[in-house]
Amino acid sequence: MLGRPLVFLDVDGPLIPFRARTVGAAPPAPDGGNPLLHRIDPEDGRRLRKLPADLVWATTWMDEANEVVAPRLGLPPLPVVDWPDEAPLPGLHWKTAFLVTWAAGRSFVWIDDELTDNDRRWVAAHHPGRALLHRVDGNRGLTDADFFTVGAWLMIHG
Repeated sequence: MLGRPLVFLDVDGPLIPFRARTVGAAPPAPDGGNPLLHRIDPEDGRRLRKLPADLVWATTWMDEANEVVAPRLGLPPLPVVDWPDEAPLPGLHWKTAFLVTWAAGRSFVWIDDELTDNDRRWVAAHHPGRALLHRVDGNRGLTDADFFTVGAWLMIHG
């Protein structure tokens, strides 16, 4: 047994939508920080914590995801994927091959707004475990349908 499945989380798009959410959005904090942080929905954190998987930041936010995003979601500090400096494989998202390596055979869900069918095919051919590459509409962020899809997949394949 390799352990619980992983959920790799991107921040920009899935957790911080590029367009404002219409429900529960508070005005931006006057701290001079990221002007989009008010788009984070704390309910996403509650729903992520309920998933039967280990959450991992897979974002260019790196450690700042734990410092800035996690508290707004009510999440504890999470492991952070430390991206390599090597060039991505041609035709793939720059994260794809490295996340397969990082997963080390464990089943995983990758939540991102930039996934393509090329990434899905490559993961299916190169990852020995099960994987769901779930593309989120970056303008809307995570939705009920996204949580349903991810949760159902984890219940069946986790």
